[in-house]
Amino acid sequence: MSRESLERNQIWVYAAGLLLGAVLGLALPGPGSSLEVLIYPVLGVLLYATFLQVPFRELRRSFAHGRYMAAALTLNFLVVPAVAWLLARLAPQDPAVLLGVYLVLLTPCIDYVIVFAGIGGGEDRLVLASTPALMLLQMLLLPLYLWLFMGAELVAAVEVGPFLEAFLLLIALPLGLALLTERWAKRNRTGERWADAIGWLPVPFMALTLLVVVASQLPKIGDSLGRVVGVVPVYVAFLAVMAVVGVAVARAFGLATKEGRALVFTGATRNSLVVLPLALALPAAFDLTPAVVVTQTLVELAGLLVYVRLVPAWLVPGEAT
Repeated sequence: MSRESLERNQIWVYAAGLLLGAVLGLALPGPGSSLEVLIYPVLGVLLYATFLQVPFRELRRSFAHGRYMAAALTLNFLVVPAVAWLLARLAPQDPAVLLGVYLVLLTPCIDYVIVFAGIGGGEDRLVLASTPALMLLQMLLLPLYLWLFMGAELVAAVEVGPFLEAFLLLIALPLGLALLTERWAKRNRTGERWADAIGWLPVPFMALTLLVVVASQLPKIGDSLGRVVGVVPVYVAFLAVMAVVGVAVARAFGLATKEGRALVFTGATRNSLVVLPLALALPAAFDLTPAVVVTQTLVELAGLLVYVRLVPAWLVPGEAT
């Protein structure tokens, strides 16, 4: 199997990981819970491999696509927060649930959105070019939006130490290593081969991450399953609303057909596994937050099967895909 084939069929690989994780978590809750020790190592490798696919060296050049970049930033950091705040009114009004909803909906995807935008007839090169700016801005703006939407109560409840440790070990460290690897690959043939080999890892390691997270977190949900399931309509509504809003923003900015399709995808897909380390670092009162974050992934993957057909056929029709 080629890497391109693996990426184009990644949704089924993820489904297998989710299914196996659910079976382990429900049928064997003891062994399933023991997989929790693997979450950080597996996530660390996944995020390193994911960040390595982001062309940070091209950050300045990405703004050459001025109209698309302006549309993507407007959609993700002005429109989406408003949509997330409104839809959160529909979620169970539990701080642990709301924090999970905000964590995941406020952060745009930087990985598989590229592949799915291409499958859906969008300009995947533009999506790729926008990922460095999206990654950096979401890390800067996420704390601000959480403070605005959840207030001082959240700040008082979160222990800074574990939260900061998770950020440094599972976001800052993999990001730093990815930047160093990118420089190495640009200057050295061995580094280039290493980067190419790591490029195979995001899909299998995302499936593995989903497996260990679902298997280890499912036994913790217990009687709180209803509150977690209660966010599913919120995530479904988000996909539906963002399909319409994405098209409206694309038209407002006068984007071409493939650019418009790409924008719809970047507005709808979220960065669940990058914010998952932050959710896992929260105190015991927020035990449900990781499950709320992962639930968004389940809904989104199902939604993407619809998006890749709906976007080119109905939402942004035009050029052949």
